[in-house]
Amino acid sequence: MNRLKALKEFGQSIWLDYVQRSLIASGELGRLVAEDGLCGVTSNPTIFEKAITGSRDYDKQLQAILAGNTRAEPATLYELLAVQDIQMAADVLRPVYDITAGADGFVSLEASPHLAHDTGGTLAEVRRLWRAVGRPNVMIKVPATPEGIPAVETLIAEGININITLMFSLRHYEAVARAYLSGLGRCAAPERVASVASFFVSRVDTVVDRAIEEIGTRQALELRGKIAIANAKLVYRRFREIFDGEAFSPMRRKGARVQRPLWGSTGTKNPAYSDVLYVEGLIGPDTVNTLPPATLDAFRDHGQASRATVDEAWDKAESCLEQLKELGIDLTAVTERLQSDGVAAFAASYDQLLTALSEKRKTIIARHLDQQSPGVREE
Repeated sequence: MNRLKALKEFGQSIWLDYVQRSLIASGELGRLVAEDGLCGVTSNPTIFEKAITGSRDYDKQLQAILAGNTRAEPATLYELLAVQDIQMAADVLRPVYDITAGADGFVSLEASPHLAHDTGGTLAEVRRLWRAVGRPNVMIKVPATPEGIPAVETLIAEGININITLMFSLRHYEAVARAYLSGLGRCAAPERVASVASFFVSRVDTVVDRAIEEIGTRQALELRGKIAIANAKLVYRRFREIFDGEAFSPMRRKGARVQRPLWGSTGTKNPAYSDVLYVEGLIGPDTVNTLPPATLDAFRDHGQASRATVDEAWDKAESCLEQLKELGIDLTAVTERLQSDGVAAFAASYDQLLTALSEKRKTIIARHLDQQSPGVREE
């Protein structure tokens, strides 16, 4: 059996953490769905920045937009390009959505990272993007910042599918789960809403390993590469407690779905670790793992999916975090900083993208004007 498809046997969906126009138009995305059992796609400003500035896939659409409106601002250009990609990808994944009765087959589009600390702005942006894409199998991404959490509750109550992102700690997760449950309680049709809680993994090891290596003792070094998965496993345990417990029972009877944990940032950053470390260690029911292309290829080639792993050795996970605390490493401080840095990184990518689109806009308009100018005839 295809190794990626084998993950489905344990209740896990695989999504692709990447989107580009050529991936969709070439039929490659459809092939991934058919052959690898791909069930979704995620995007973010960094992904779009690389796709749009690193290829010519979008030049024809840009030319067409600017032919009709030379004053179109870079933010408008980006949104038009991104929305079309999301619509195209959602259409490819629509059969998955239909076959699973709306449980899977989603494509995610992120609200502007500059609104991460603006509840009202996030609400307006998400509502507008939801209408602009116009597909039932889209999720709009909202960060799990203190200002994003109340927006999530309101949007879930309105029946909008939300992917809550940039979560790094159990505290982040619990706030997101509460917002989802509260939103469902106010939703007229809770059975129609879908949501995932995107919990970032490898970035935790990147930062914590650095602190561990600075300490340098044998006890400390034994924890390298273990904290991120331990952190995620304890979030999964809390997920099971919440959604298998009484708090969710009334919503379950109304047909509501659990808010699945989605493991994000699962590409291995440290070359000393297995390139499928954050896939093999987090296999389990009611989860999603969104993989960058290289990790997807690696798991297809040599990944192992012989059992559920996310719901085992919770006591060892607790022990790892306790040992980290004894070393004087404050995981709470680390995860708060990671969330803040994540917002800043996405905002920087967004700004770089707008700058690049501004330059492309100038080039296209100048070329258009040159073509309209009459040539000088020689006598």
